Amino acid sequence: MPLTRRAWLLPVLAFAVTVTALLQTIVVPVLGPIGASLHASPSDVGWVLTANLLAAAVLTPVLGRLGDVHGRRPVLLGILSSVAAGSLLAALTSSLPLLVAGRVLQGAAFGLFPLSIGILRDELPAHRLTGAMAVVSGTLGAGGGVGLVLTGLLTRGGGDYHRVFWLALGVALLALLLAAVVVPGRERPVGLTGGVDWLGGAVLGASLVLLLLPLSKGGQWGWTSPVTLGCFVASAAVFAGWVVLEHRVKAPLVTPVLMANRQVLVTNTAAVFVGLSVFVAFLGVSGFVQTPSSSGYGFSASVLSASAVYLLPGALAGVVAAPLGGRLVSRAGGRVVLVLAALTGAAGFVLMAVLHSASWELILGSLLVNVAVSLAFAAMPALIVAEVPPDQTGVANGVNSICRSVGSAVASALVVTLLASDLLPSGLPHESAYVGAFAIGAAGCLLAAALVAVGLPRLPRPGDLAEIDADLEAGPLAGEWAVVSGRA
Repeated sequence: MPLTRRAWLLPVLAFAVTVTALLQTIVVPVLGPIGASLHASPSDVGWVLTANLLAAAVLTPVLGRLGDVHGRRPVLLGILSSVAAGSLLAALTSSLPLLVAGRVLQGAAFGLFPLSIGILRDELPAHRLTGAMAVVSGTLGAGGGVGLVLTGLLTRGGGDYHRVFWLALGVALLALLLAAVVVPGRERPVGLTGGVDWLGGAVLGASLVLLLLPLSKGGQWGWTSPVTLGCFVASAAVFAGWVVLEHRVKAPLVTPVLMANRQVLVTNTAAVFVGLSVFVAFLGVSGFVQTPSSSGYGFSASVLSASAVYLLPGALAGVVAAPLGGRLVSRAGGRVVLVLAALTGAAGFVLMAVLHSASWELILGSLLVNVAVSLAFAAMPALIVAEVPPDQTGVANGVNSICRSVGSAVASALVVTLLASDLLPSGLPHESAYVGAFAIGAAGCLLAAALVAVGLPRLPRPGDLAEIDADLEAGPLAGEWAVVSGRA
């Protein structure tokens, strides 16, 4: 790969991954205007979020595997094309079903992160890989904050909600153009066997849909209703069937060895708690500060103020923390950084639970959580890539991405249920409901710290991944490693 193109590879992939975070958050502040404009009930408008999440659950592992097997560049460009098409449909339509269809097409964006990690592993020298993965991971947190600010600017004063989808279209087209110019093509490595396990992808997708659907709709259906409980039971049964299936097919979507790998399993479980932290902080802080101060708490902030004043500082801090996290992972190891991130996040949530009478307290608490998320996102890809072969990079990081999404869905369900269960006479949540939400975030972070500390007892050596790749490149099997890793 030419040096000039390699220099642009990291920023272009980071920008492409920003699309994922942006699409996840830009619609949240405009759900009310969408419902009013389309004369739809809140439960119906909720499908604008739910459909996107369900599409991501089904598509992400399969897209990651497609990139591993058939080349990451065409799959990356295909995803960005799908996002652009979905954004255009959403920007043009005034029909809720068509808007939901557009959001389904946008759901493919969740596959951008695992593909970007795979491209970095293919193209960058070993000593740069950890830091590059950290930068790309950090954009997941920063992009969401920037998206909220842009949404506030575009819709202030009653601006048309369609503007946010025109924004998404412009960002997707720019990312598509840059990726087409910069991201190199790479043929299927010689000796790489296996294809895409479509049946395994369908069964895994069905299990995730049966899990995420009741998490998104449980408040509407009732958490103890037969439909909700039936979905959870069915999800567990289908997932068990998927595990059996993956042990029997010749080329499984996720190899049994990968599923049984302790480092990957612990990292993915920790990803659930990290995803939970992201949405608890987002929903908790934005809801708290927008509460009218006449209720006895809150700051009567507008959507724009909530985004620009209270959430953007944390998002920017996450951008700064991402490359720092890469350096920490190289020097101290992913386990140490992941524990440090979880403890930092817990400190931020505890601060917001105890002190929230002044704006700076919530800004500082949110900033600590965002820094924690960036550090965690920096550590997790490094821990996974160190344990999986090159032909499993995309699907392994895709599974990790889905674990984060599951955590976010759990957080959304918990926070919404908590805020709706403890109301003032005015219909607003009690202050104690927000304190409880922040306490849930702190508990999740502490559980993640304990899980990683106990589940990953071996302290990875500094620069572990770089040393492994360097040894393989220089050793007696250098020729075979060059073929398998795609560097030949």
